[in-house]
Amino acid sequence: MSLIDSIKDIDTKLFLFLNSKHNSFFDFIMFWASDKLIWIPLYLLFAFLVYKHFGKRIWLVILAALVLILLSDQLSNHGFKNTFLRYRPCHNLTIQDKVHLNGDCGGTYGFVSSHAANTFALAIFLGMLFYKRIKYFAIAIFIWAFFVSYSRIYNGVHYPADIAVGAIIGMGIGIMIYKLFSFVEKKIFV
Repeated sequence: MSLIDSIKDIDTKLFLFLNSKHNSFFDFIMFWASDKLIWIPLYLLFAFLVYKHFGKRIWLVILAALVLILLSDQLSNHGFKNTFLRYRPCHNLTIQDKVHLNGDCGGTYGFVSSHAANTFALAIFLGMLFYKRIKYFAIAIFIWAFFVSYSRIYNGVHYPADIAVGAIIGMGIGIMIYKLFSFVEKKIFV
């Protein structure tokens, strides 16, 4: 067995273990945790906090956030999923009957998780942005990103490796955009 096959085997076993831990209460919670629209009030809170701490510079922060979501979403969807062509667990015929699918399966391929890439990109960007301004903000937003990402395993649509690699990609993009934001902010507002 090759190293890649060993990693896939461990990933599948871990997925099946985590995905098997479900009940009707968490089915409801995790279904909604994966829904993008449910988080609109949280995004509005983020916008309020940005306005409160950055005032008229809010447009620069929002522009940076939009660019990082666009980058992480496009890279995860078109750069990875269409390159690696790894079936989602709910589309994988060898384990499909063992998957607890909580909602829609989604597209055919799942490596890497766009939910993980997007939420962790936003989490690292905002975490760095508010690090010295709001106590515990970074911890809270990373808990949120982890929660949303874990819901994808719970719901049967992503393997743990999909989540881990998506989170790493998202954090890399978040750091890159934060550094670019800081550079531009200094050039414009100093």
